[in-house]
Amino acid sequence: MHLATFFYQECPTCGRHLRIRVQYLGRNVTCPHCGGTTTAADSSTQQQAAAKPSLTLLQQADRLLLDSPASSAK
Repeated sequence: MHLATFFYQECPTCGRHLRIRVQYLGRNVTCPHCGGTTTAADSSTQQQAAAKPSLTLLQQADRLLLDSPASSAK
């Protein structure tokens, strides 16, 4: 017996919670309540993806500060 794994995502149109199968991640899904469409994305995946660019931006800021003429004049 194969058990499907689901995650929940809020519909951006009507705000209801959608129960979505994991195999639909990255695909467009339609809300059965309002007919709105959205891309299936697990919130834990979104949080991890959002955290990575922030680290990259912080690293870029550190490099800019280290490479600035004011920091080399000290």
